[in-house]
Amino acid sequence: MQLQLYRHYEPLEPDELAFLKRKEAKDRAATYKIVRILMIFCFVIPYILSWFRATNGVPDPFSYKWYFTGVFYLLCFMAVCVYIAYHRTMRKLHQDIRNKTKTIERTLITRKQYVPHNNTYYFYLNSPTKLSIEVSQGDYYALDKGDEVNIEYTTYSNLYLGYF
Repeated sequence: MQLQLYRHYEPLEPDELAFLKRKEAKDRAATYKIVRILMIFCFVIPYILSWFRATNGVPDPFSYKWYFTGVFYLLCFMAVCVYIAYHRTMRKLHQDIRNKTKTIERTLITRKQYVPHNNTYYFYLNSPTKLSIEVSQGDYYALDKGDEVNIEYTTYSNLYLGYF
């Protein structure tokens, strides 16, 4: 049985919006922490490289020119990496918070799986967005392979919010 892809958009509920804001604050704090660590490396690595130059007998191994050139290139590299990371993750989360919408997608259960190791139940789906979801024990036994289930996720960052 093939199901045509059906999606529609609804506004985020207040608790879902609060969840996104908490996630954004946590991710922002982690990003700032990583940037601070990378900044330290940008200033320490050229100094360490100067020591290697000194052991090789290079005249004037601790020159300001070489040090600040190294710092400049490392800062540029770090800035590009941080921009790419922001663009791929945080920007999408900001769009979700700004637009306050979620996507609801109707999909089919393709496989059911119970994991006895940690006593969890999973449905595998034919959704292009979400491969599998963890479900409650009651839903696992109430729904069968081929049944429809609706999943909710944020529109831009595709963060899973739940199913019904």
